[in-house]
Amino acid sequence: MEQRRISGKGHWYHETQSSRSDAVLPLVPEAAYLEDRFLLDLELSAQQRASEATWLSVARDAAKYLLPETSSVTRLHTLSCYDRLSTALTVAQVYGVQRLCNHYAARLAPQPGPDSSRESNRRLTQITQYARQLASQPTLIDDVSRQQLDEVALSVNDMVTFNQLIGFIGFQARVIAIFQALQGLPVRWLPGLDTQQDASAELFLEGDKVWQPGLPPVEQRYANTDQLDVVNLSLPQSVLSPLAWLLAHDAQPLSVLSHLTTLLLPDDGVTRDDRVLVSLLTARINGSVSCFSDATKQWQGESSLPEAIRNGERALQAWSHNHPRERAIIQAVRVLTRAPGSFSAAQLQPLFEQGFSQDDALRLLVISGLYGWLNRLKIGLGNAS
Repeated sequence: MEQRRISGKGHWYHETQSSRSDAVLPLVPEAAYLEDRFLLDLELSAQQRASEATWLSVARDAAKYLLPETSSVTRLHTLSCYDRLSTALTVAQVYGVQRLCNHYAARLAPQPGPDSSRESNRRLTQITQYARQLASQPTLIDDVSRQQLDEVALSVNDMVTFNQLIGFIGFQARVIAIFQALQGLPVRWLPGLDTQQDASAELFLEGDKVWQPGLPPVEQRYANTDQLDVVNLSLPQSVLSPLAWLLAHDAQPLSVLSHLTTLLLPDDGVTRDDRVLVSLLTARINGSVSCFSDATKQWQGESSLPEAIRNGERALQAWSHNHPRERAIIQAVRVLTRAPGSFSAAQLQPLFEQGFSQDDALRLLVISGLYGWLNRLKIGLGNAS
C-alpha cells in the first residue's frame, strides 16, 4: 500500500497520529515567527537584558541545536523536525505555559507528519508517551521505557538527543514562567492539566545511590574531535561528569549544557547553601535519587534538612516552620517544579520579604529549572544503584 504524508496537528492538544489530510491552523499562527526562540520575544527590562545576557545567549543556542529549522534524517539520527516539534509541544502541554504552547503548536502545524503506516503510528505514539511521562512523572521511566524506544528504531544517538530535548523544554518553560511572574503577568490556566506529584518517599529510603548509564556511552577511542572537546569541558563539572561520555553522542547540546552549568552553577560561597537546597528539592520532587545523594553530600547547613526533605512534604513543613528564609525558597521552587504554568508573582513575594533582590530570586529559580533538566537526563538515560 502506498504510504502518504499528511500535515500535523496545529492545535495544542495534538493527537499522536493525524486522521485527516487538510491542514489545521494553529491558534496563534504568528507565534511561529518569533525572533527569540528561547524567551519567545518576552520583553525584559534593560537591566535584565544586561545582567542575564550571557546565559540567555547560550540558552538560545540550545534552542537552535535541539529544534533546528531543518533536520536531516540518517540511520543514526532519525528524529525529524516533526518528531522534535511534536515532542516540544507535548512537553509544553504538560507544563501549561501558554506562550510555549502557542509557539510549538504554530511551528508544528506546517510540518509534514509521518506516513500512515502502523509502524509510524506506533513510533510516534511511543515517543509521545515517553516525552509526556518524563516531563510529568519522571519515575515512570526505566529500562523498559528505553527498550520501547529502541523497539521503534530510535538509536542511542536519538535517545540522547530526545532526552536532552525534553529536559531543555522543561527548562525553557520554567525560565519563561519566572520572567512572566517578575513582570506580574497573569497566569492563564489551561484545562485538563495536572500538577506533578512528588516522587515516592520509598525511593529515597535506601540511602545514597550512584548513577550508572543505561545506554552505551561513546568510547573514547572512537570519539571525534567535537566529542573529545566537549567531554573535556564537561568532565571537571561534578553535575555533568558521570553523564559526559553518554551525552557526547550529541556533542552540540552537551556543549551548550556544559556552558550553562558553568555560568549558572558557580562555586560561590555566598549562594552555595541556597543552590544546594534547590538541588535537593528538585531531585526529591522529580525522583532523581542520585542527584539527591550528590546534593546531600554538598549540604553544609543545618544537618536535619536533607532528612526532612527525604521524608516528604509533612516533615519538610515542620522543619521549615522555624526557618522562614528557607521556607520562602521551598515554596517557590515547589510550585515552579511541580506546575510552572501556575507560577506567578505570588510565589515571588515571600522571597522578596526575606531579602532576596529580583536578580537573586531570578537566578536561584532559573537554577532550579536547570536542575530539573539534569534530573531528567539522569532518570531518562540511566539508573541509580
